[in-house]
Amino acid sequence: MSDSHLLLIGEGLALGMPRRDMLPEYHRWENDARTILGYGNQWAQAWEVRESGWERQRGNSRYQQFEIVRLEDRAAIGVTVLQINTFVQTAEFVVVLAPEARGKGYAAEATRLTLDWAFHLGALRMVWLKVLEPNRAGIAAYEKAGFRQSGRLRKSGYWLGQPVDELLMDALPEDFPGPSAVAAAVQ
Repeated sequence: MSDSHLLLIGEGLALGMPRRDMLPEYHRWENDARTILGYGNQWAQAWEVRESGWERQRGNSRYQQFEIVRLEDRAAIGVTVLQINTFVQTAEFVVVLAPEARGKGYAAEATRLTLDWAFHLGALRMVWLKVLEPNRAGIAAYEKAGFRQSGRLRKSGYWLGQPVDELLMDALPEDFPGPSAVAAAVQ
């Protein structure tokens, strides 16, 4: 596998450029049963579908992906995505962690680094996400990174086969908890 090209370095994690040779790992993470549960999906995505979407995503300036890299061993442990609406300078945020990297506090730092990039380099006005209400660990990580609950979509998702509410959360630049890795990198 190729080495990560690090873009933004935090305390324990960094954001790097996604790598084509990591696509099988990304696909494995996205099709883990807990990932599917967390997104309220019901089915895994075929390899051919994921592979064919790679080039389309890489060439789309409205779909910014980052690889999450653990600094201690430079291992890729997840990805974050900003799906940008260029008309209003906002983005939807998505994070996927490798199954073996969950429960270690990485989601909050990866989310904070992505918000740092979004606000301080991408000049976005707001970033939002949807999270299933039973996903308490996800909600806590997002809140720690600066997201606030802003709404609810009633019974719009599924958790263990049952309809559940999705919470809408958003973050504004003034919600960013800092310190900024972007500001530290340019000083």
